[in-house]
Amino acid sequence: MNTKNEIIEIVNRETWAWDNQNVEQLLSIFHEEMVWPWPPDSKSHDPMTWVLEQGKFNYDRWSEIYNNLFENYNLVHNKREIKKIEVSKENDGAFAVVDIDTLWRNSVTNKDFLWKGRTCKIYSKTVKG
Repeated sequence: MNTKNEIIEIVNRETWAWDNQNVEQLLSIFHEEMVWPWPPDSKSHDPMTWVLEQGKFNYDRWSEIYNNLFENYNLVHNKREIKKIEVSKENDGAFAVVDIDTLWRNSVTNKDFLWKGRTCKIYSKTVKG
């Protein structure tokens, strides 16, 4: 499988995990050394405003966060479209630009929680030793 197809598969696996609210599948795509900067709201495209809400990947902590999300919110829709995949000439790094439109609704208050915008997912090839 070539690198672009691998990235498409990862993005599709992530989409499936969100659609099915499957924490194990979702966390399977994150590298153990990952750190995820996060915008404070869906309109904050300037990285100068971003924060590190979750810190370095921690399976137990992140599992609790996503289980809490899935227990308290119903997924209304989850539309994701890959706009671009760029692979390094060395074939060891890549990024995917994905437009997302994901709407969650609080199961108690019915308040909507929208993730909408363009994301950039960064990938690097690693060798397990």
